[in-house]
Amino acid sequence: MNSSSPRKQRKLLYTSPKHLRTKLLTAKVSDELSNQYGISRIKVRKGDTVKVLRGTNVGFEGKVNSVDTKSGFVMIEGLTRKKVDGTPVFVKIRASNLVVTKLDMSDPLRRKSIERKAEQRKLFMRSEAQNGS
Repeated sequence: MNSSSPRKQRKLLYTSPKHLRTKLLTAKVSDELSNQYGISRIKVRKGDTVKVLRGTNVGFEGKVNSVDTKSGFVMIEGLTRKKVDGTPVFVKIRASNLVVTKLDMSDPLRRKSIERKAEQRKLFMRSEAQNGS
């Protein structure tokens, strides 16, 4: 039986293996990209352009500087704060609080993955249309 206790859920989140943690680094895709590629969510990568949807930095749009898979945070270029000693440091944001507005398609494996997902979605929609009518 799975637990619904919040503290146990947090423990599972923080102690999960790295290959499962990367699945938590997915963000919604903008409506334009969703219509273009046929996907609704995607893993955030360095080079993607994202927009912040939640928190004190709502509306900020910038390019992803780095993704920390261990802690589960995304750092965006231009989104910094100053430490007490004056040095700038990136503000960390969870991927679930972002929407991807532009994809970095320089990686051929990522392009193939997106095309494969789009094909699967088309097949699913066709089967749903046939079963529904």
